[in-house]
Amino acid sequence: MLEIVKFLNDNGAPFTVNIYPFISLYDDPNFPVGYAFFDGYSSPINDAGNIYDNVFAANHDTLVWALQKNGYGNLSIIVGEVGWPTDGDQNANLYYAQRFNQGLMSRISAGKGTPLRPGPMDAYLFSLIDEDAKSIEPGNFERHWGIFYFDGTPKYQLNLGTTTNTGGLVAARGVNYLPKQWCVMSPSASLDDQQVGPSVSYACARADCTSLGYGTSCGNLDARGNISYAFNDYYQQNNQLATACQFPNLSVVTNKDPSVGNCTFRIMIQTLATSGGERSARFYTTVLL
Repeated sequence: MLEIVKFLNDNGAPFTVNIYPFISLYDDPNFPVGYAFFDGYSSPINDAGNIYDNVFAANHDTLVWALQKNGYGNLSIIVGEVGWPTDGDQNANLYYAQRFNQGLMSRISAGKGTPLRPGPMDAYLFSLIDEDAKSIEPGNFERHWGIFYFDGTPKYQLNLGTTTNTGGLVAARGVNYLPKQWCVMSPSASLDDQQVGPSVSYACARADCTSLGYGTSCGNLDARGNISYAFNDYYQQNNQLATACQFPNLSVVTNKDPSVGNCTFRIMIQTLATSGGERSARFYTTVLL
């Protein structure tokens, strides 16, 4: 590591570090929730006169201290990734994500650094949109770091401190959706049908069911709701092809929105692949939440 740091220093390059307070909270059930944010933790840490009321600054300055101890105290630091997921875990939600990211952006806009590195800071917010095919080995939250949904709709209000009129997030324009129809479990189908388990496993393995589970946006669905969510995500992932809603004696296409509360059953956006081969100058993202 010291050889790498020396190389960076000799060539005027920055040290890039990823800081994820969410991971601190996710990994340790005893981690104080308030310490993960920027709005003033009630029991800040006093480290030789340096006050730390958030774990981001503490993590950052741990690196600064290590560099100083080894003779590289002036090496520039860039935060390559920092952010908060919105789904896939009990602490991954819209409220916490907005709270964290707005606190971060306000801090950066004000030019407020950390006790050991006061002043402006270079940081890259992770991420723009969700990634429905990302590995979930670290956790289901890995697919939900975006500040936008897959269709370019902002998830929450976020003032970036820019020179635009509002300084906030702006939704994508000209986005067209496929018909308002969903694939759900048929009312006549039985939960005891032996094909239920294999069918749900098949759908979730090829789509994204990370919004199902304890503390997630769709964590309060009943059994039929869980099955319908899995079927529909697979159906939309396959651009509403009729054959994608033909789970044996279990599924049916409906025009009634099955969304419940904060649990949204998404509809796929129209892409060049779903527009019947027509030529178009527009480009639509094909990432599906």
